[in-house]
Amino acid sequence: MGLTAKIRTRDGWAVSHAVVTVTDMTGTQVLRAEADAEGAVRDTTELAPGAYTVIVTAVGYAPAASSAIVTASGRAEVGTVTLARQGGTELPPPGPWTIDPAHSSVAAVAQHLGISSVHGRFTEFGGTIEIAPDDVTKSRVEAVIRAASIDTGNGMRDTHLRSADFLDVENNPEITYRSTGLTQAGPDRWTVHGELSLHGVVRPVDLDLAYLGTGADPWGGTRAAFRASTELHREDFAMNYNQVLQAGIAAIGTTLKVELDIQAVQGDSLPQA
Repeated sequence: MGLTAKIRTRDGWAVSHAVVTVTDMTGTQVLRAEADAEGAVRDTTELAPGAYTVIVTAVGYAPAASSAIVTASGRAEVGTVTLARQGGTELPPPGPWTIDPAHSSVAAVAQHLGISSVHGRFTEFGGTIEIAPDDVTKSRVEAVIRAASIDTGNGMRDTHLRSADFLDVENNPEITYRSTGLTQAGPDRWTVHGELSLHGVVRPVDLDLAYLGTGADPWGGTRAAFRASTELHREDFAMNYNQVLQAGIAAIGTTLKVELDIQAVQGDSLPQA
């Protein structure tokens, strides 16, 4: 006797914090139960035979309602209830994820001579993502980039970028980012709030984040893909070097656009090659 149900996302992941409320035809609440860690609801409350309305709610998801008929056995089998992320944005299942550098990129673009762009990337980095189970805004991300791994395709320029004029990699070998919060910025976008440590200076930096989806990989794991971007101002991080040409044009722009394409593997470590 009682109520049984399974609460899942559209991707099939358990919604462990879902609440199931049952009302009779007069609108009176007769039962309230919470899902367990596997997204399952098992309640032994005996229900009188008849028609009922079942409402499933969870923080961050659109409510779902369905009808249930209780037979003489006093049992209501609701089956699997699928919840859609509010705003239409699905998220990876909760828990730890590890950034895979081999399938990710950390790129930066700067203006050059006011008419073209210099494209660079960091080739050595890593990080972790923790998707919070009950409140996605409490999810966290931490990343570490090796500053000396800057690569713009020009050895002389890269040596200059590693010098004290710019990254000063001898005294500041690591660039770090640690998130402090997350807010929804639209139907398919999020804003990650965090602190960036660059060139020995720590500043708040927001990332414009899009979640691109989750899927299985050939090695038996699950991967999630993200894209993020932000703009940095060099003077905010005490990188004030510039060469002004005769025409008064700065050789290198003061604004840096950062573009991240991230693939993360479910779990707290990368699969062994």
